[in-house]
Amino acid sequence: MNRTVLGLGGTVVALAAVTGLATLWAPGEAAQSSGGATKAAYKPVERTTLVCPQPSTSDVAETTYTAVTPKGGPGKKGSASLRPAALVDPEQQGSGAGEGSKDDKGDKDSKGDKGGKGGKNGGSGAGGEQQDGGAAGKPFLPLSTPGTPVTDDTSDPKAPALTGTADGPFAPGWTVQQTTTIGAGAGRGLHGTSCTAPDTSFWFPGASTAADRQDYVHLTNPDSDSAVVDLELYGKDGKLKSGQGSGEGITVPAHSTVPVLLSTLTSEPVTNVTLHVTARSGRVGAQVHASDTELGGDWLPPAAAPTPGVVLPGIPKDATSVRLAVLAPGGHDADLKVKLAGRSGLISPAGHETLHVKAGMVTTVDLKDLTRGEAGSLVLSPAEGGGKAPGIVAAARVLRGKGGKQESAFVPATAAVRKQATAADNGSSGSTLSLTAPEAGATVRVTASAGSGGGSPKSTTVTVKGRTTKAFTPPGPSGGKGTYAVTVEHLSGGPVYAARMLEREQSGLPAFTIQTLPDDGSTVAVPGSSQDLSVLNDD
Repeated sequence: MNRTVLGLGGTVVALAAVTGLATLWAPGEAAQSSGGATKAAYKPVERTTLVCPQPSTSDVAETTYTAVTPKGGPGKKGSASLRPAALVDPEQQGSGAGEGSKDDKGDKDSKGDKGGKGGKNGGSGAGGEQQDGGAAGKPFLPLSTPGTPVTDDTSDPKAPALTGTADGPFAPGWTVQQTTTIGAGAGRGLHGTSCTAPDTSFWFPGASTAADRQDYVHLTNPDSDSAVVDLELYGKDGKLKSGQGSGEGITVPAHSTVPVLLSTLTSEPVTNVTLHVTARSGRVGAQVHASDTELGGDWLPPAAAPTPGVVLPGIPKDATSVRLAVLAPGGHDADLKVKLAGRSGLISPAGHETLHVKAGMVTTVDLKDLTRGEAGSLVLSPAEGGGKAPGIVAAARVLRGKGGKQESAFVPATAAVRKQATAADNGSSGSTLSLTAPEAGATVRVTASAGSGGGSPKSTTVTVKGRTTKAFTPPGPSGGKGTYAVTVEHLSGGPVYAARMLEREQSGLPAFTIQTLPDDGSTVAVPGSSQDLSVLNDD
């Protein structure tokens, strides 16, 4: 999960511009400056921005929010909270119809406002009016102590998207989870997502414009200036032709959210598409909400940026279907090896050992029930002898259950846990943590925070063997009550990829949702310098 970093990072850039001496290196890159500058060190971030999409417009939806900062950074003064974003009808922006348009349930009067009631931890509630966006409204989910989660809930179908910032000791690793239960109708089941950082480019393999799916991309602007966004869809034959809306030049006003129905951007329905979101000015948070008439639904978070090899962690042991979608967005085809990292090692799915992906075209493969009772992670790597490997993006749709009791979730390719990653909203049961070490073995620390109702943190050290996936119930807090967060810290060894699955039985339906856990961006690289910059000012 990329994070927005200000303060310390901004100071570094300014010093570099003035002196010409400070140089920033990538992680692990040795310094080559003739001036003798030292390698960059990592320091806690001072400010983090997050965006949470509008949770649902269903009258039978219940949403729980959980926020936490796992440990806290230096300093004593700081805050972390969210505020509502205004809902904008995308028809006014020249694009497709939105989830909150006048024909949608979201514009009906609320059938009882359970949001805004404050919850058990003093939150302000996510329900209520949203016309003023970020300019008004009480802070939602304010944190008072690092390491202690706060929760709130709402059943308001007009609950807004949220944006907010954390600074000071609350900034490093600030995590917000929204989990929604939809009791009936299209999309029934469990929908969960971690609120994400704003950015300028997002890839969503695994989206759809088919008749049995309603996929909306939620574009949310946390800043004080408008953003302008372009949407592009790719199918098995390349870029798709435009439909009712062109997807170009969508204005997202300041502190506002615009939901766009993907099927309005194409001239005909397509089952497997990849969406590319690009902000030509400003920045936005972007997530896709998928609702299926028969298979439930979930949030599809953005996949990791294009790289030659990717990892999709956390496929459950009882998956009845895994459908993989891959796109090579550059100008070159990709030849890939397909592996499943299970409990005992890497194996090749029978009949799908390799995959050829044509440039700019979505390749989809049905891997069926490849886990066969053993939780695992998909590992895609460049095939040998393929020359310089192009970058790819990938995601998988996962099904659990059979017949009329099937539920779906998504696992996008994700980045490794460089330092730490956190999953909020865990309970005493129904939570599974998956850790994958696709190369060398690794050691991590898994820490359960205090519960939202009390208790104390509890940690355990976990060793993950190379080329395997370890899936287990994470530890809970000592004497804790309520929900808690789980933080994964990379201690040593090769790269580690992580995911968390929540599951709840819902009238015989195996409702579940999966959140991948990329590094939370709790630290930022700060350049070293062989010269004491404090003596450069002669005044």
